[in-house]
Amino acid sequence: MTDRRRSGYLGAAAAFAVCMAGTTLPTPLYGLYQEQIGFSELMVTVVFAVYAFGVIGVLLLVGNVSDAVGRRPVLLCGLGCAAAAAVAFLAEHGLPLLFAGRFLSGLSAGLFTGTATAYVLELAPPDRKARAGFVATAANMGGLGCGPLLSGLLAEYAPHPLTLPYLVHLVLLAASFAVLRALPETVPGARPLRTARPRRPSLPPQVRGVFVPAGLAAFAGFSLLGVFTSVSPAFLAEDVDVHNHAAVGAIVCLAFFASTAGQLLVPRLGAARAIPLGCLVLIAGLGLLALSLATGTLAPLVLAALVGGTGQGMGLRGAVDRLADAAPADQRGGVLSALFVVAYFGISVPVIGIGLLADPLGLTHAGLVFTAAMAVLAAASGLYLLRRRSA
Repeated sequence: MTDRRRSGYLGAAAAFAVCMAGTTLPTPLYGLYQEQIGFSELMVTVVFAVYAFGVIGVLLLVGNVSDAVGRRPVLLCGLGCAAAAAVAFLAEHGLPLLFAGRFLSGLSAGLFTGTATAYVLELAPPDRKARAGFVATAANMGGLGCGPLLSGLLAEYAPHPLTLPYLVHLVLLAASFAVLRALPETVPGARPLRTARPRRPSLPPQVRGVFVPAGLAAFAGFSLLGVFTSVSPAFLAEDVDVHNHAAVGAIVCLAFFASTAGQLLVPRLGAARAIPLGCLVLIAGLGLLALSLATGTLAPLVLAALVGGTGQGMGLRGAVDRLADAAPADQRGGVLSALFVVAYFGISVPVIGIGLLADPLGLTHAGLVFTAAMAVLAAASGLYLLRRRSA
């Protein structure tokens, strides 16, 4: 096996991380956009949800197209959408371009999420398959965490806070394009991209029993991340009096990095055990988030990012590992895309609910309603999995 193939999965993971970082770049900047354009907290959640619905739309329509046309063409298209999103943010003069940027970010994430996960797993040599599962999910979560950290630091300590982050991202996207162009294709007999036809993700019979618990865990975990990436900056500013963009970005980043750390625990626990345990840890994180909301204090919020992110990471990697093992090789991209459809419903629908409740109840009470609902869902998921294992 060539050195290029042996190290190729790391290059694919790096491109994966760069693409996902672009989707969270705006998180610490929402307050600046509100000052510049003037819109409500509900509109922040709607702008955020436009991204998630872009992801879901791509996953539903072409989530398994890479199984037919190959991984590389789909990922290169994803980088193109990410670059177009950065350009839209650079040209932003009001809500329309803000919506366009977020939607294009969603398209890029939708094209990358399932396809890049499958690509990293397939590029890895046999002796690194176990590590590749962690590398793929860590690239996803780590990239999402690096986005707000990068933009927060640049917004606080560098000039042009609403343009410089996107210029930096464009440079990273260009480097990622060069890396992907140099990597080999992993789909035998891949057809030309122009022959692609929209197809919904499908679930082969052998994965259906695994998919329900994996999807429930992914939904609950991503809902917590949705709160951290959409409304936590407003909560930090209004209730905790934290206005430093770098601090906001670091706290959001912490949740994603904790997710990456949680994934490291899965090989020791086993994927089947990691999912219900991840739900339990996630419930603890939601409890800490509720405590922070109720008391208006910073320390429980930081702990919520650490604990809740860890639980989310355990559940996500356990879900990805179980589904990747159960899925036939020629349908792996579609199966993983279907998982992330469920996950991104979790990152969008509850966030919109918070936005709708924020006006009549206030942001704090809307967040408490959210944490209670998600704790119930995570508990139901964990109990379902435990009962299924004992049956």
